[in-house]
Amino acid sequence: MAKYKRILLKLSGESLMGDQQYGIDQQRLGDYAEEIAAIVKSGVQVGIVIGGGNIFRGLSGAAKGFDRVKGDQMGMLATVINSLALNSALVGQGIKSKVLTAIRMEPVGEYYSKDKAVEALENGEVVIISGGTGNPYFTTDTASALRGIEIEAEVMLKGTRVDGIYTADPEKDKTATKFDKISFDEIYNRNLRIMDLTATTLCKENNLPIYVFNMDQKGNLQKVMGGEDLGTLVYC
Repeated sequence: MAKYKRILLKLSGESLMGDQQYGIDQQRLGDYAEEIAAIVKSGVQVGIVIGGGNIFRGLSGAAKGFDRVKGDQMGMLATVINSLALNSALVGQGIKSKVLTAIRMEPVGEYYSKDKAVEALENGEVVIISGGTGNPYFTTDTASALRGIEIEAEVMLKGTRVDGIYTADPEKDKTATKFDKISFDEIYNRNLRIMDLTATTLCKENNLPIYVFNMDQKGNLQKVMGGEDLGTLVYC
C-alpha cells in the first residue's frame, strides 16, 4: 500500500546529467522512468516538475550578461526539453504520460490548467508540468510548490542528490548532521535553503509538506512510497 495517493515529484535538471557535464544522461533518464513507472502501476497519481539546470539556468545566464527575463525564458524552455525526454522515457515503460506547458507551445505540449492536470491524474496518466510558472523571476522550486498546491497533492517529494536536509551542506561540511523531520519555522530560523523562500512560504501557507530524499539512488522512490524513512520531512 502506497503511503500517498497523489504526489508532486520535483526533479532537478542537474540530476539528469548523470556523470556528464551537461545535457541528459540516458541511463539516469531510464532509471527515473523505471522508478516512476513502478509507483504509477501501484496506483499512485504522479505530477512532475523538472528543472532545466542541465541545459540552461536563468540566473547563471544573467551573471554572464544575459537579460534576466530572456535568461529565465531560456530556462523555461530547458524544462520543456527535459519534460519531453521524461515523457518519452515513461511511454517506453508503458506508462501514459502528458506534458503540459505553462506557456503556449502547442503541439509541443498542451497548455496547463488545473482541471486538465487533475483529470489526467484521475485517468492514471503521469502529468509533467513544464515551463516553470510561465513567468520570469520564479524558480522551478516555486513552480513545483504552486503546481503541487493546485493539483491538491498530499506531499511534494523533492528528489535530490543528497539523502535529506542537514544542519549544513554535507558535501562541504563533514560534521553536518541530518534531520529526520523539521518544521518550516525551523527551516526559516536556521536559514536552511532547501528551496527558495517563495517556494517554502507557499508550501507552509498551504499546508503542503515536503519530503527531501536522494532520487539518484535507484529504488529510493519506491521505498519512500512504501513508508521507509530515507530522507527528511518538512512539516507545517
